[in-house]
Amino acid sequence: MPSTQPDLLPETDRALRHRLATTQVSARAPSLVGAVVRDGRPVWLEGRGSIDGAPPGRDTQYRIGSITKTFVTLLVLRLRDEGRLTLADPLGDHLPGTAIGDATIGSLLAHTAGLAAEPPGPWWERSPGLLRPELADVLRDDPLVHPPGRRFHYSNPGFAVLGALVAHLRGKPWTEALAAEVLEPLGLTRTGPQPSAPHATGWAVHPWADVVLPEPIQDYGPMGPAGELWSTAGDLARFAAFLLAGDDRVLAPASLEEMRFPASAPEAGSWQSSYGLGTQLLRRGDRLLTGHTGSVPGFLATVWVNHDEGVGAVALANTTAGLPIGGFTADLLELVADREPRIPDPWQPLPHVDRALLDLAGPWYWGPALYVLRPLADGWLELGTLAGGDRGTRLRPTGDGTWVGQTGYFAGELLRPHHDDAGAVTHLDLGTFVFTRQPYAPPGVIPGGIEQPGWRTDEPGTR
Repeated sequence: MPSTQPDLLPETDRALRHRLATTQVSARAPSLVGAVVRDGRPVWLEGRGSIDGAPPGRDTQYRIGSITKTFVTLLVLRLRDEGRLTLADPLGDHLPGTAIGDATIGSLLAHTAGLAAEPPGPWWERSPGLLRPELADVLRDDPLVHPPGRRFHYSNPGFAVLGALVAHLRGKPWTEALAAEVLEPLGLTRTGPQPSAPHATGWAVHPWADVVLPEPIQDYGPMGPAGELWSTAGDLARFAAFLLAGDDRVLAPASLEEMRFPASAPEAGSWQSSYGLGTQLLRRGDRLLTGHTGSVPGFLATVWVNHDEGVGAVALANTTAGLPIGGFTADLLELVADREPRIPDPWQPLPHVDRALLDLAGPWYWGPALYVLRPLADGWLELGTLAGGDRGTRLRPTGDGTWVGQTGYFAGELLRPHHDDAGAVTHLDLGTFVFTRQPYAPPGVIPGGIEQPGWRTDEPGTR
């Protein structure tokens, strides 16, 4: 269980309020609401500006734009985990009749299918969805602008197609599947495709004058899975807590982790950001933030979480432009993480360690390089090198006396202990890397053998 920490210190609360207030003023946003999550619950939530004469609160709805894509991704991965599809499957295997049947489902989730960024026709977010009543209407006659798999290219039509895939396989609209499979289990009662009071009006703020223009609220039709949802600071705070801690009722932990693993290369000039599966990744100093931003006419939104420190932040605004909401939300998260570092749970001995695992603990050598192997809870192992680098890994037990690497260089590689006739472990084999208890010993297990008489004291280059 995570340790319970008190609510924020007064100086942290004031710093968050100051950041919220100055941003709302400098961006001239009609309203702005932010929240911070720690240890699975909101520890700060505040709004500035006005919605119907009052500051926005926990239950004030805003349109969240492309954060919708992360919700759709959960539905697709649930289908994958049920065995209904794989991410390597061509779309046409499960949703026939589109012009992009060869695109893999995984490439659509990662925006690497090469699709155009926007559908044909007028600006879709300000146009009635009836202009594109059919799924075929969201794809251009020539839907590809890049060779598949060549590069990351953000595509709204790609997620429209994924929403249609969910609807086709579930036999009901994607919004109904979302409500039953994600929103209800997580208690997101104020999240959905249509607004309900209290909700914000979307505004465009004049760039050179303090006047505003209302933005139209459209039903996006088949483009809905790309950005149609409405939500609140309270609901997105719960969603951030889910992204941090998971919930088996919604998605398996391994699948949730998979969403934040980079699935595409970043732009050459932007190595601080990348994309996973329906999830944006942002590097801020030593912190990796994952989540998603959202932007549609009249509304901006972001949810970021940092798993190492167990902190998340969300922000919602009802303005079209002029507020770098992704950076603002990251600032909220970092204000708490920097001022109130996470207090770790107390150290406790493991409740049980198999004797065979304990016998594996300690120093191991790959050639002359020193590694340390430690048993963890639930039969996992951790292999680390004293020299640092990417050759360390955490290893998951398979149940047959072997382990599979989960991180770093050895991710996916199999660790197998080898024994002598008496049953003692002679060496470990991890993806053909041989680890022994002494440097290059015993000789019989070292690939290439050992030149006799072994270790020596003469100078290099001499005999």
